[in-house]
Amino acid sequence: MGKKVAYKVLVVDDEEPILELLKYNLEKEGYEVKVANNGHLGVDIARKFKPDLVLLDIMMPHMDGVEACRQLRAMTDLVNTFIVFLTARSEEYSEVAAFDVGADDYITKPIKPRALMSRINALFRRDTKGKTHAAQITVGDLVIDRSSYTIKVKGIELNLPKKEFELLFFLAQNPNKVFSRDDLLQNIWGSDVYVLARTVDVHIRKVREKIGDDYITTVKGVGYKFNLI
Repeated sequence: MGKKVAYKVLVVDDEEPILELLKYNLEKEGYEVKVANNGHLGVDIARKFKPDLVLLDIMMPHMDGVEACRQLRAMTDLVNTFIVFLTARSEEYSEVAAFDVGADDYITKPIKPRALMSRINALFRRDTKGKTHAAQITVGDLVIDRSSYTIKVKGIELNLPKKEFELLFFLAQNPNKVFSRDDLLQNIWGSDVYVLARTVDVHIRKVREKIGDDYITTVKGVGYKFNLI
């Protein structure tokens, strides 16, 4: 077993063979692992276990993966937790729904353990690298704190899902510069993760709902930019 940071991983899937397969491979990589066979149990375990990563199926009894993801993203203790969907559903609307509720990645079954471990390791490498660049950005009534993953709007503190925060912080670090959707996908989601360009639009819309429409401008036919107010 390789020596790694003891990241905690929660696997939520209603198929016992998949739980056993993923638990074995994750523990072999050095991760601390817990499993759940339905969405409701997964949310309960996550509340106490506080995983760094959740691998989540979509179609499950008692609570589906989309609703489970929505509840996980509402927990302030899990604001920095990665959520990766593992599902047999490959329809575009399922993928959009997953990213709409805050997923970091979406992987279709059948699962290839070595490829999956590579994707997971890449997520944690990017996370470690990003944490070395903690900073605070203040623009108008908006304060963005990279060290605590929080923002303040007119003095009111808000917690954004991880990808929404990273998108906002990246744009604010580069004010008045226009980024295409492909630029943002590359910088925020990385080349290891395949997501739809519409995912950027969904996240921008959600960020605007929380901070207002003045900070991020849509440049028609090009992309988005952050304004210095």
